[in-house]
Amino acid sequence: MSSRQSSFRLFRIAGINVYLHWSWFLVALYEIRGRSQYSSMVWNVVEYLALFAIVLTHEFGHALACRQVGGQANRIMLWPLGGVAYVNPPERAGAQLWSIAAGPLVNVALIPVLMVALYAARVAALPSASPDAYLLLQSVLKINIGLLVFNILPVYPLDGGQILRSLLWFVLGRGRSLMVATVIGFLGVIALVALAVQSLSIWPALIAAYMLMNCWSGLRYALQLMKLDKLTRRQEYSCPACGAHPPAAPVWTCDQCTEKFDAFATANQCPLCGVVHRNAMCVDCRTMSPMAAWSRRTVAAPPPLVASAAVSVPES
Repeated sequence: MSSRQSSFRLFRIAGINVYLHWSWFLVALYEIRGRSQYSSMVWNVVEYLALFAIVLTHEFGHALACRQVGGQANRIMLWPLGGVAYVNPPERAGAQLWSIAAGPLVNVALIPVLMVALYAARVAALPSASPDAYLLLQSVLKINIGLLVFNILPVYPLDGGQILRSLLWFVLGRGRSLMVATVIGFLGVIALVALAVQSLSIWPALIAAYMLMNCWSGLRYALQLMKLDKLTRRQEYSCPACGAHPPAAPVWTCDQCTEKFDAFATANQCPLCGVVHRNAMCVDCRTMSPMAAWSRRTVAAPPPLVASAAVSVPES
């Protein structure tokens, strides 16, 4: 659903591109025609657009918070089940926590704003002058609160589940914390499937399918992180970006012959094809840095650039 080939760009704000998935229009048409609480369908359209305005501000909260802690965030996708901010915060528990928590905090901040708007509408006698407009304000407030409550459920990959994972990171480490969060996420998937069967509704089933895919990806990544966390680290080297020490193991892959090797044991030269790589990726922050920048000691300049070594996790 997040493929650029299936979406188009709406606009760009603060260097963040906002995309809309084509299926959004199909679901919007279905939802707008199914609403009947207003005297005119125009108000249905306004309410649906207000829903995605709230979703968009929520996703911008994630993106801007990620940038605030030194991460990268330049893309937001809106699709029928909500929105996705493509954020890449630093691999630190605090940075991850703030990047995720900022989204729900936007919804929290909107509650008093909408309540003041409702109070002002009552004072201005809007319920009698324009019942539809007043009903719209009430609906937007309920939608915002509903999205907030749903998002902070401690079920991965919802914001609440990722917040839980970030808090557990401080205690269990990045790999085990993600493992716990994804296991809870699988339980949430089962609950949503049961809800879909009981209510005969397709929406809980669609959300369950989305969560299942994310939980499965998260589980696989958690297993990789747990393998990396067990490896011995080379204390004489440190990542110039995050300060982490590289593992003493063949976790780098030559992009010429795909051979796995230990970049810091071979001076970043592939033992199979002989290609010398100038850069090496940090297994913790995923930043690519020149080999010379990794060493705490003065080292000779690296050979001419041929390729860059990426990271892969060794098999068990």
